[in-house]
Amino acid sequence: MDNYQWAFLPIPVLLEVFKRLDYKNVVKVSCVCRNWYEISRVEYLWKYLFYRNFKVESNVALIPGKNWYEEFKRLYYNVPLIQTENLTDHLNEVLHVSFSHNGKYFATCSKDGWVHLWDSKYPAKIKFSHDMKWFSWKYTQYSQFNESDSLLLVSGVHFGTPHSTSGEIAVFSIPDFELQCRVGSKPYDIFGTWYSDIHLLSGDLRWLAHLVSTSMLRLNKACQEVESEHVPVIKNLYRFYNRNASSIRAIMIANCLPNSELVDEKETCENDNDVKKDKSVGVEKGNPVSHRDIDNLAMSSSSSVVQNVAASSKAVDPDYEVPITYSAEYRMAEAISMSDSDTDSDFDERSSIDLSDYSQVEGEPIVSNDKYLIFTTGYKTYTPHQIGFKRIKPFPFPKRIDPGLSLRERLVLREKLRSASPPSEPNWLDYDAVCDKFDKVDHVIDLHGHIIGMGLSPDHRYLYVNSRPWPVGYVITHPLDPPPIAQEIDIHVIDLVTLKEVGKMLRAHKAYTPNNECFFIFLDVCKEYVASGAEDKHGYLWDRHYGCCLAKFPHTDVVNSVAFNPKDPEMLVTTSDDFEVKIWRSRSKVKELGLEESQLPKGIEVRKVKKPDVPPMPNRQNQ
Repeated sequence: MDNYQWAFLPIPVLLEVFKRLDYKNVVKVSCVCRNWYEISRVEYLWKYLFYRNFKVESNVALIPGKNWYEEFKRLYYNVPLIQTENLTDHLNEVLHVSFSHNGKYFATCSKDGWVHLWDSKYPAKIKFSHDMKWFSWKYTQYSQFNESDSLLLVSGVHFGTPHSTSGEIAVFSIPDFELQCRVGSKPYDIFGTWYSDIHLLSGDLRWLAHLVSTSMLRLNKACQEVESEHVPVIKNLYRFYNRNASSIRAIMIANCLPNSELVDEKETCENDNDVKKDKSVGVEKGNPVSHRDIDNLAMSSSSSVVQNVAASSKAVDPDYEVPITYSAEYRMAEAISMSDSDTDSDFDERSSIDLSDYSQVEGEPIVSNDKYLIFTTGYKTYTPHQIGFKRIKPFPFPKRIDPGLSLRERLVLREKLRSASPPSEPNWLDYDAVCDKFDKVDHVIDLHGHIIGMGLSPDHRYLYVNSRPWPVGYVITHPLDPPPIAQEIDIHVIDLVTLKEVGKMLRAHKAYTPNNECFFIFLDVCKEYVASGAEDKHGYLWDRHYGCCLAKFPHTDVVNSVAFNPKDPEMLVTTSDDFEVKIWRSRSKVKELGLEESQLPKGIEVRKVKKPDVPPMPNRQNQ
């Protein structure tokens, strides 16, 4: 009889009880009777619990077409935050991880000179591996699958002097792991990227004058076994002008969306008369040694940096993770995209390409749509602080090498040159005088900080950028003396349709490497989440729409890279300088795989919610 009377508990009292429970207990208590179940599904109750538990900004609205209960359940059950596997096959720092488009494989690169290819369904087993040391590579640093998942691009760093910037790109077939081609790339942190299913981009750097160089981007065939020496395998694509010891780095390709607004404008770096010249040429040192146990050293050496940057940023509560804040333009574009039906391509149905067949109709373009070439660059100093955009129109790959002048013609030309006075060398320091020899960058966005990572959204609409900001108002007196950088990493969100910044997250996660040794901290974006590594020995996960931080993934050293499974965003992989590759899955996936949470590795840091005084429940009629 007492239990029966509990069913008639007044609704305000029952709601006060629900407010003090977590998700699991609310679900359990709602099973007492039909009346309690109906009350437990009241939308304004879950709206209250959602904003309180996940600390979402009050001005962020619900995703169109969703309800508060479904969203609370998604962030509780479907977020990858439980460690299910810990892979320790690498013998040195693991620098990068990438997934195939069909989600079947993921590749990891390491300073041990190996690239491992893993089966994502049974990741405890190495599916394939390849030793790069016979390539004279110091380590592998980056990998990327082509569109059909039949080829794997691997970027490596050559052995050499500490100031060497030479690298190389190798392409392997999947799944037999046979070498298809090798392409030089300089600087090595240009990484390389796929332009089409069978063509990739690489770079080369050549010095022209004091602190002035040119970056050349080349299009390469992924398979360079040809029947004739007259069949080309490389095409020079662009030649850019670099000043102040800067260069093109970290290139990527994005599909141009309809209505993309790219205005042809002059580079912001064309007129910079305030930079003083010096007689030395600077080369960035590149990836430093491990920063294991660097915290104490970094706190002392970077104290001045923190003081300089602190004036431009408000204090952050350590118990409150900073959210991603979006502009009204982003919210409007998001609402429009939500209303459209999502049609994901089925990568599983695509067949592998035949690498022996590179036939192309004369004059037929390689790809049929416009693409964006996106890269990091700069002009104020040699550290990358700008993002450049170049629109690539469809073009054909040359079918045959131009043989040029015959031997007789070259001999005649040489005699003419001997009799004539030698041509004067152009003044490479005067950009206006030599600008016609270079390609112009279509658009440049200056982030006023050291760019350390970029990631594209799956629809190629938004670009997420990791950047360590410079002090506000800092004056650069010499290009080889870059500004101090903050220990905190900002995330910038750029709309690739308007080429404007539409989102920002300030001082979210940590990095301690000095400005002259700063290296990449890779981030990844899926449809619903954003994840990034950090040097504070954690990976981070945010919800894309609400901007809130959902989890921190612990390691014992720098987390260099993260990657979502594109076919299963409830699976996330993190790699670290602690030699480990960790796999994280959601609560629902753990249950689906038949795993017991109590038997899995511990240590995930899910954001804890304090128990403040619960404010009064808002009036139901006003919701």
